[in-house]
Amino acid sequence: MTLEELVGCNITDKKMDTVSQALEELLVAAQRQDCLTVGVYESAKLMNVDPDCVVLCVLATDEEDQDDIALQIHFTLIQAFCCDNDINILRVSGLRRLAQVLGEPAAVDNSEPRDFHCILVTNSQCQPLKCQALKDVGNYCEESRCKNQWIPYLSLQER
Repeated sequence: MTLEELVGCNITDKKMDTVSQALEELLVAAQRQDCLTVGVYESAKLMNVDPDCVVLCVLATDEEDQDDIALQIHFTLIQAFCCDNDINILRVSGLRRLAQVLGEPAAVDNSEPRDFHCILVTNSQCQPLKCQALKDVGNYCEESRCKNQWIPYLSLQER
């Protein structure tokens, strides 16, 4: 490994950590302001009704979801819709971390856990979501598109 590759990897790792932290901050802020839609079906319904209010689509999977054909078809359709409507898309791994960030309680009874496979961050016209984290994540998505990586990927780490 050359010095350039080693330094480049270190910078990339730091950038990923920064963007991961920004994403977590954004999700918490959006949840506090009721600007979050959670779930594949709920997200699809919202995008069908008001795609202009969506500023970020987070598609989350873990290794065990890779073989779920139905989920992959949903993701493909959602990604196509987001691309057609200029909505930033971010693929992430770490469903448990997403649940922690969004304060999902541990399943104590037989209640169905929330579906964190698709999360939309929305921005209402009357009270827009303004935070540095949204700008940071948006910049990361834009930088990735400039590098021909149309759907950037992040790995959320357990803490």
